[in-house]
Amino acid sequence: MRINLDPPGQREFILDRAQLLDGEAEAKLRATCDKLLTDKAIPIIIVTINSMADHDGAGLRIETFARLLFDQWGIGHAELKSGSGGTSFSWNNGILLLVSKEDRKARIELGADWGREKDQICKQIMDQRIVPNFRQGDYSRGISAGVEALDAMAREKELPKVPRPWWHYALVVGFIGLAIFTVVSMIRRGSSGWAWLFWAAAFSLLGYLLYNLLANSSRGGSGGFGGGSFGGGFSGGGGASGSW
Repeated sequence: MRINLDPPGQREFILDRAQLLDGEAEAKLRATCDKLLTDKAIPIIIVTINSMADHDGAGLRIETFARLLFDQWGIGHAELKSGSGGTSFSWNNGILLLVSKEDRKARIELGADWGREKDQICKQIMDQRIVPNFRQGDYSRGISAGVEALDAMAREKELPKVPRPWWHYALVVGFIGLAIFTVVSMIRRGSSGWAWLFWAAAFSLLGYLLYNLLANSSRGGSGGFGGGSFGGGFSGGGGASGSW
């Protein structure tokens, strides 16, 4: 089966058929992708479409559509050579970020040499950086945040921190306020030792739960490559999907 979409140019990186990106974001994304390709020979290709049905993909799952498109375009390079005239080595590390607006689906698809070791990181990028922005209707910001994180993943760096929502800080302030109020009240009433033990255990448990909530919400070849984004790469390295 063939997907009815032609790829962008070798170093254009973006095919924005759904017109989800503003001009400033598009320019920054191209600069990020161009530097990554030059530094690491790893292309990130960003594709936005209105629907899969518009491109002969009616009834397909987003995973199938992305895999077919990845292989059809040959994203990345199946092999590279070490130095001038050196031996070839496998380097199938292309990355596709596909967004289908009307289907409300997105997919990160990886080249085969990624294996499946980046699946969890891709899921974190999708769930924490891309989809939340899409749900707010800010596609440009979601794609930019996703590509920033994918760039960090490709460079084996820690993912950029996700800004904490306001209610995280409200929880901390509320917890501290409740603890102070409880201690002052117990001192005034002259509470027994058992009461102190009970509240110490209760606040220890609440503190532990609060810590885990905040922690879980935040987790989750150099030398100047001169080639392009498409060189016979193929999918099979896992990735992650999302919907909104």
